[in-house]
Amino acid sequence: MPQWGMSYLVLARKWRPRRFSELVGQEHVVRALTNALESGRIHHALLFTGTRGVGKTTIARIFAKSLNCERGVGADPCGECETCKAIDAGRYIDLLEIDAASNTGVENVRELIENAQYMPSRGRYKVYLIDEVHMLSKAAFNALLKTLEEPPEHVKFLFATTDPEKLLVTVLSRCLQFNLKRLDEAQIRGQLTKILMAEGIEADADAVAQLARAADGSLRDGLSLLDQAIAYSGSGAGGGRLDGGTVATMLGSVDRTRIQALLDALAAGDGKRLLDEAAQLAEFSPDWAGILDAFALALHRIQVKQLVPEAAIEADAVDVEALASALRPELVQLWYQMALNGRRDLGYAPSPRSGFEMTLLRMLAFRPDATEPAGAARNAATAAAAAPAPRPPQSNARAAAAATVASLVRENVEPKPAASRATEPAAPVVDAPSARIVTDGEHWLQVVAECGLRGAPRLLAENAAFIAHRDGVLRLALTPEQMHLKSPSLVLQLTDAVSRQLGGAVQVRFELGEGGGDTASARNSRAQDARQADAERGFAEDPAIQRLVRDHGASMVPGSIRPHDVSGDTH
Repeated sequence: MPQWGMSYLVLARKWRPRRFSELVGQEHVVRALTNALESGRIHHALLFTGTRGVGKTTIARIFAKSLNCERGVGADPCGECETCKAIDAGRYIDLLEIDAASNTGVENVRELIENAQYMPSRGRYKVYLIDEVHMLSKAAFNALLKTLEEPPEHVKFLFATTDPEKLLVTVLSRCLQFNLKRLDEAQIRGQLTKILMAEGIEADADAVAQLARAADGSLRDGLSLLDQAIAYSGSGAGGGRLDGGTVATMLGSVDRTRIQALLDALAAGDGKRLLDEAAQLAEFSPDWAGILDAFALALHRIQVKQLVPEAAIEADAVDVEALASALRPELVQLWYQMALNGRRDLGYAPSPRSGFEMTLLRMLAFRPDATEPAGAARNAATAAAAAPAPRPPQSNARAAAAATVASLVRENVEPKPAASRATEPAAPVVDAPSARIVTDGEHWLQVVAECGLRGAPRLLAENAAFIAHRDGVLRLALTPEQMHLKSPSLVLQLTDAVSRQLGGAVQVRFELGEGGGDTASARNSRAQDARQADAERGFAEDPAIQRLVRDHGASMVPGSIRPHDVSGDTH
């Protein structure tokens, strides 16, 4: 009989980390927060960014526990005191969690600001955790800015967002930003395996691998899929083993042996068998985009085996060894590109199935005859991508199809030749146009002002000081407090913008500095201080204000006068 009175706690909540040591991945964030807690240098506003399910709010809650644990501030909260238990249960009075997606208005923020002035009821700090903070309205952001500028000592702000690009630069500049990474499949697979063992549920390695792949970098999504798989198979109630076939059926994914059959048909140039396999797949109403993803993944493994044979390759139903020997490396590259393009274009096809079949036929059309010399397909593709091919005679229909496909995908498939195949002359290398040189710090500040960056990439540029620019390398300095801004994606966006601004390829390198060089951020701060001083002086010198002071004993509240900002970010 089912126990209707018993409540079930989903795995994502049951296995939510309660200490930094229990987190999967995000070591770079944990290290920075641990150092801050142990040194006592705790910033008043932290911003956690990253895709869904990677641990943004979880890390924020652990940090709140670290601040208020009754055994003292530290990176390892006890988890046993009343404060730690209350935070874990979501009922701690001094941790206020706000969902900005449903509390976007300025009234909500004003109420928050008013309450922030009061001391915490129980803990050392009053902590505001605002999730999806980018959803706040501009007016709400402006209302928050004053408190972010001059926060009470007993208040800490923890912001989380999946879209930091939508945040105002004035908000970003007042926060320490931590970019959380997507988890890789191995990390998710390891955690799922650990949880299955703890829950006493047997599972095939293939089933776990499919769930980790479908999680797409989000551990929370992976745990939700695991919950779904357990319910679907009945394995959580002592009903047997969680197997790969069951998970594949639940996910709507294709059996990997079908990918092998498709690749075998393509390698043999057997069009009839290829379409027969597609017809058999259609009987299961599959996710055609998912099949092309699996197809591209198999081609990736084949290429790794061909070009880096010593590299470890994850076991799969596809016979990578045999296909690596049967297919030419340049053809694998081309088919991989066709699989990606075909997936992208499925939405434009008359039907998903026809789009899938057309992708396979495109691969078949570009497969060279076995009688062609080894370099024929490669040379034909290179020539077709470089220039339009002349109209061939009707008798050469296969070559025409190859040239048409190559021009459609516009992909130069010339790979770097391996040592055993280096008999063909290398293609000429065309030098990229030279970039202008950043001459000095003043010139660098001009580049920052004109490069068109916004949001987090601009914040990185504005905090970077010029060191030197020579031999195509632009060297910039960040202070230790700003090194967290240097995420790979932001550096890439900055590099692209600077290269466009200077008219050629530039390599940007960051070094640790001590704040000696001038930065756009420092210059903006000085300008803001000057505007503030001018505003206060102008206010104090106004005759009407002087009469109020002289005749009525009025006095000016320090910090209450704000300069007029034409950008509309402050009031």
